[in-house]
Order: sequence, then C-alpha cells, then structure tokens
Amino acid sequence: MSDSLPETDAEWRARLTPDQYRICRQKGTEPAFTGAYWDEKTPGLYRCAGCGEVLFDSATKYDSGSGWPSFWQPAQETVVAEQVDTSHGMRRVEVHCARCGSHLGHVFPDGPRPTGLRYCSRWTRRRSNPPWRRSTSAPTSRPTASCPARIPC
Repeated sequence: MSDSLPETDAEWRARLTPDQYRICRQKGTEPAFTGAYWDEKTPGLYRCAGCGEVLFDSATKYDSGSGWPSFWQPAQETVVAEQVDTSHGMRRVEVHCARCGSHLGHVFPDGPRPTGLRYCSRWTRRRSNPPWRRSTSAPTSRPTASCPARIPC
C-alpha cells in the first residue's frame, strides 16, 4: 500500500471495498462468526486495510468465543488509539488505527493474562496487501477466554 493516505471520502471509497469502507470509515461491523479471520490460526501479522500498518501479531490472538478475532495486545502500543463509544445505548472503548483512523473494533477489560484486555476486532477490512505476513516461527499456545454476553463486541 502507498505511504500516502487518502484525503477525501471519494479517495477512501476508491481504495477500499464497499465492506471495508463501511467498517473502516463508517464504524460498521460484520455478523459474528462470519469474518475471514475469526478462526484463523496461521502465524503472522495482521495489518490495517486502510493503510497497511501492522496492528496485531498472531502470537497474541486467542479464542474469546465472541466470533470476532480477539487479541490480548496490539503489535505496539502506538499503533492503536482509543476513544469512548456510547453508541447503541452502551459505553465501550472503540479502537482505531492510529495512523489512518480506520475503525478496528473495541477493547474490553475481560481478556486473558498478561494484559487482561480483549481487543475484539473487525477483520473484513484486512483483506489487503496482504492481510498478514506468514511467519516461519512455530505457532505459540493461545490463552482462551469467553466473551460475556453482557458485553457485545
């Protein structure tokens, strides 16, 4: 992906697929258990579809039971930014790409150790250039936690 970021809505629409645009730029989602990466176990790096920034490493991915890819920490603290989201009658913390502002999902304080965080992510927008780079390292064991019904992802 190019180092320059789109500046207009039309440029974002030209760069992203309609689903990627809806999720990244309009803070949409896809139904649980339907995204391309919710059950992906291949080692590698997950990137933002909007700008190609490395966001998460598969070594921190785990099965939260939510139906969306879940990670217990980002690749680096500086690649994600947070803001309070009060949509849908609840208070959550939205996570977006710090570089381009693309919506990534939400973070919850119910994840596994060592962080206790669950980055519940939307992945239809990561099918670009490539969504992850395959790693030659062996897969690591992943912690398991459940997604409480009272906290929608």
